[in-house]
Amino acid sequence: MTTLNLKKCPHTRRRWLTSVSTALATQPFVRGNPVPSVKPRSVIYIFLSGGLAQQDSFDPKPQAADDIRGEFQPIATQTPGLQICEHLPRLAARSNLWSVVRSLTHPYNEHSQGHAVMMSGRTPMPVGFNPSLPKPTDHPSIAALMGVLLPEQNGLPSSIVLPEKLIHRTGRVIPGQFGGVMGSQHDPWMLSASRFNAKSYGAWPEYEFHHARGKETSDDLHFRTPGLSLPEGLSKSHFGDRLELLSQIELRDRSLHNLTETERFSRYRERAISMLGDGQLSRMFDIHSAEASELQRYGKNTFGWSLMLSRRLVESGVSFVQVNLGNNETWDTHGNAFPNLKNYLLPPMDRAVSALLDDLSNSGMLESTLVVMAGEFGRTPKISSLPAHYEEPGRDHWGTVQSVLLAGCGFDGGRIIGSTDSQGGQPTSDPQTPETLAATMYSALGLPPHTQWHDLQDRPIPLYNADPISGMT
Repeated sequence: MTTLNLKKCPHTRRRWLTSVSTALATQPFVRGNPVPSVKPRSVIYIFLSGGLAQQDSFDPKPQAADDIRGEFQPIATQTPGLQICEHLPRLAARSNLWSVVRSLTHPYNEHSQGHAVMMSGRTPMPVGFNPSLPKPTDHPSIAALMGVLLPEQNGLPSSIVLPEKLIHRTGRVIPGQFGGVMGSQHDPWMLSASRFNAKSYGAWPEYEFHHARGKETSDDLHFRTPGLSLPEGLSKSHFGDRLELLSQIELRDRSLHNLTETERFSRYRERAISMLGDGQLSRMFDIHSAEASELQRYGKNTFGWSLMLSRRLVESGVSFVQVNLGNNETWDTHGNAFPNLKNYLLPPMDRAVSALLDDLSNSGMLESTLVVMAGEFGRTPKISSLPAHYEEPGRDHWGTVQSVLLAGCGFDGGRIIGSTDSQGGQPTSDPQTPETLAATMYSALGLPPHTQWHDLQDRPIPLYNADPISGMT
């Protein structure tokens, strides 16, 4: 897996340049050319790891029994007939900018399986699937596929995942995030800006919490974005001298290396050098220096910082950005669901996503940027209690249906796509699948229906496994 290393690079010439080159330049290589869009397009895939309850967010059921509807009240949006949870007031005020799919369904109630299908856009489990360990037989993630099929822009990779890869506190690395049968060399870029914390959850530092204990504060959490400046004490002239020396060494040893590998490393090195000397890129990643008003609009927390950075990345030419909002399956609300959603989860999500939609809309980019927000599954219609672990009740896993937010590329004006029964537990009209959602992203990016990718055996495999959700322009 390719990970941007945010620690200070070693000053040893070879180790330092190699780590920077690898971290900043691993663009996958496949047979055939990337498929360009007619015009620059992008997708921001906001992933709510753990599973957001549809009844407590975008599909409230106020007429249901108490143990179904939950504690929250619905509020009106700007769209007649569309109600959402009272703790999403900013999104309610911007319903003209987004639509909701209330009927996305798949058959899995287990976290790893749900992650795998929602991050790959493939419902069938791959042969030999291991819920605790990514395997080379897994389906490639959408992020990995987009890194292969889409062209680079402005020296940046075409696909980036941030602020961290998804790892459970037990050490389980969630499968479905990587290159799978395309090979690990095609793992997506993981921009590791957030230090993984196994003890708490949420949009720290403002909204850090524990599912059972409530509000918590840790002193060792840091959100670091890539530092693209030269190491301390290394001037540009010295850097140039060292590059010249490296070039001479590589020229001498050229006959000892495979030509393809040599050319590939040269490409990595050229991009790393370009990025290190590009002050504009350095400023783009430096989100902590943003104006106070911008930081306030997004929220001074991991949710806000991550979505602010996602906007900057698509503005700079990155085609696909997956934003994992919440470490350690943050949205897994088995217990204490209502206080945790009310106090720690819905407010920072509501603020950050609303700020993202405002900025994309005001800049005109929402017309060519698709924003998708989903998790691995929804939550059970019936509220349940786990008194041995939680003081208050919550909802369990429910792959049968979840709500998905779509904005941009024609999904605007408060459209409601699909519906559920009176308990919010079964799709009753226009069911959608991980395949149709993935196809919607591919179509938004301008990838034609006949697009193929190749596995390690060089077998051509169709990208599309369903038609896109209708309504996209």
